[in-house]
Amino acid sequence: MIDRPDVQATAPAREPVDEPVDEQPVDEQPVDVLGVGFGPANLSLAIALQEDLPQAGAFFLEAAPDPVWQGGLLLDGSNMQNHPNRDLVTLRNPRSRYSFLNYLFEEGRLIEHLNLPLEFPLRKEYARYIDWATRQFQPQVAFGARATDIAVAESDGTPEYVVTCADGSRQRARSLVVGTGRTPFVPEPFAGLDTPRVCHLTRYLPTVRELADKPPRSIAVIGGSQSAVEIILDLAHRFPQARVVNYVRKFGLRLKDTSPFSEEGFYPAFTDYYYRASRASKNELDAYMRPTNYSSTDADVLHHLYALMYEQRLDGDQRIFVRGNSEVRHAEPDGTGVRLEVEEVHTKDVSTDQVDLVILATGFRDLGPGQGQEAYPALLSGVIDRFEFDGDGYLAVDPDYQVRPRTGGTPPLFLNGLCESSHGIGDAGSFSLLSLRAATILDGLRKQGVV
Repeated sequence: MIDRPDVQATAPAREPVDEPVDEQPVDEQPVDVLGVGFGPANLSLAIALQEDLPQAGAFFLEAAPDPVWQGGLLLDGSNMQNHPNRDLVTLRNPRSRYSFLNYLFEEGRLIEHLNLPLEFPLRKEYARYIDWATRQFQPQVAFGARATDIAVAESDGTPEYVVTCADGSRQRARSLVVGTGRTPFVPEPFAGLDTPRVCHLTRYLPTVRELADKPPRSIAVIGGSQSAVEIILDLAHRFPQARVVNYVRKFGLRLKDTSPFSEEGFYPAFTDYYYRASRASKNELDAYMRPTNYSSTDADVLHHLYALMYEQRLDGDQRIFVRGNSEVRHAEPDGTGVRLEVEEVHTKDVSTDQVDLVILATGFRDLGPGQGQEAYPALLSGVIDRFEFDGDGYLAVDPDYQVRPRTGGTPPLFLNGLCESSHGIGDAGSFSLLSLRAATILDGLRKQGVV
């Protein structure tokens, strides 16, 4: 079954008024900082707290009982696309014991890794690095604790957050840092489907492994991202007899912009510049920066795919196809597969395709009022009326990633890794500025007197 994103309402258009905090009994002792989610973003924050403010009381809730970073995409041969020193800590504290370099040293692979003829680390290796760091914080994390509700309650005259989990347990906190990751983006033709034959890329490996005994004969991959190409290559190896069709809305698959000038979008100075820009200027900057991270592909995998398709045509046995200028307008389950109606975006010609499996390499939702966005993280629905939205309909987030309250008695709430629409491409789920963002949030917690 595909992950279905929650549909969010647009920003509430109400005048700011002071509202009383919710009255509800709570028994748990509050912590200074409660993190919801314990992926790389909040893991980096946990490290920063331990190294810089060990006296602070911090605890984290993680929905997965045994989290694996990018577990659905740990494909053979896939790499990080990111310099290894842009890890959990190094830009903030080059001496940290939680660096990727120290991980390699402690695992006895430092010299061997330095001899690898690779520009970037293998994704599998980085997943093990994240797991290595995560395990060192087990006493501060409740794994398998899926937060389902956030409220504000008053305790001895002081407002605090109360986070309720799926099992009914609750945790109180003086401040909250939401680092749950972005919601998978499921395009409209697929959003209402309830079938195991359609999956988002986050579920790719578990899905295809379940099909090993009965390999699909035809597969559609939707999207023109790096992940889409990596998935196509994996499918070609995993199911060599299958027909694989990649549907992309643009003319074809685009080479990623890896210019060092463009890569300066991942500098902290650009984050500051972007934050101060108007929404019109942000849109212009987004259009320029987009090929550095979205709907584009590194040269090595792009060339591999093109050469593979050429060789298949040479052999008279083409099984991989890229259909540019194509958009799926309708999809419905049909027997054991899915029937697709595909429109050529320029000629408006419509064709049909019957496939056994659909992989949505369609990315994730950003915060915002626009198409494909969500106004706010669904988890905040119970408290969202306490926070401001700007004149363009975007959640108002301060430079230190604190969501701007519009009512009195609202404890500090920060977003960690969800703020690309306010802070730019460096906040796009990349490791590039992860540790520096943790330092910024830590400073924000200090200023609020929380730690």
